[in-house]
Amino acid sequence: MSYAVSAALQAALYGQLSTNAALVALVGSDIFDAPPQGTPPATYVSLGPELVRDWSTVCGGGAEHDLTISVVTTEAGFQTAKEVAAAISDALELPMPALSRGHLVSLNFLKARARRDEAGQLRRIDLSYRARVQDT
Repeated sequence: MSYAVSAALQAALYGQLSTNAALVALVGSDIFDAPPQGTPPATYVSLGPELVRDWSTVCGGGAEHDLTISVVTTEAGFQTAKEVAAAISDALELPMPALSRGHLVSLNFLKARARRDEAGQLRRIDLSYRARVQDT
């Protein structure tokens, strides 16, 4: 197994999202690889947790990354969050840039979960993807 491609994968995902015109039109530059500090924007995107498993072959090291991309908003309903989630989905259907290390074999949508926080103040959609990468 190799975790060595993880940073390159995250950078490529962040780059893909932060340069997508449709997504930027909805959230501007409020796309983070960690939850924002201080007062968060009204609506933002955050790259979240990942679970990584071995996906090596006889040809070399590889890994399967189950990762989460979250949309968080203070909007009263889910409409804004769903529009942002749709833009993320569309952006990740486009060809990804080359990784700085290794290569992306596949990126597939797994599921989404929409929910309110306990106090009913925030709406959140967690989009789950599976990326398979090989180290070169």
